[in-house]
Amino acid sequence: MINRIPLILLPALGCDGQLWSRQVLDLGDLSHPQLGDLSVDDTLAGMAQRVLAHAPPRFAVAGVSLGGYVALEMIRLAPERIARIALFGTRASMQSRPRTMAEQGTLATAPHADPALTSIISGPVQAMAERVGPDVFARQQRALLERPDIGPAIDAVRVPALVAVGDRDRICLPEDARQLAERIPGARFHLLRHCGHLPPMERPGEVTMLLRDWLKASPA
Repeated sequence: MINRIPLILLPALGCDGQLWSRQVLDLGDLSHPQLGDLSVDDTLAGMAQRVLAHAPPRFAVAGVSLGGYVALEMIRLAPERIARIALFGTRASMQSRPRTMAEQGTLATAPHADPALTSIISGPVQAMAERVGPDVFARQQRALLERPDIGPAIDAVRVPALVAVGDRDRICLPEDARQLAERIPGARFHLLRHCGHLPPMERPGEVTMLLRDWLKASPA
């Protein structure tokens, strides 16, 4: 009988649990999925502390963009509690800060660059943004824009790590994510083809397979 691993899933900016809905269903045989709340605090540290306060003693964590930075902050604050980490659309440094959403375009258009997915993804992404609301969105964006140097958090990663990015991601470029993977000892890097900034929704089956392999990886 497989011992299921507690798994914390963290959303991207302006997203909610719908981002991970496919993985919650598909990974239930290997894990106990739980969604982390990034809607209350306006700093990465505050978000990380809130998720840690409601998390099991030891768990795996996966995050997209904002969720990836929160996951790194969690491993900086409590490395002994993180069993493995998966980062999607996450940069290695602050040298290129996120642009304002006015520059990026709306969440419904900017994150995914594959025209074939536009009609499929735009509606759910817009619905998530409306549920999250402008106040939460502003807090999350402030946390991203004011995030501290994540170098110490990256250096704290000593567990099985997955770093993945869409080849058409315009918010976190593939080379940004590759640099992150190169800084984490033993990290696996994966490039998702025809994918933008929200892989769990854009390439759900591929992301599920990546996470299955990651969950089965030998512990550090």
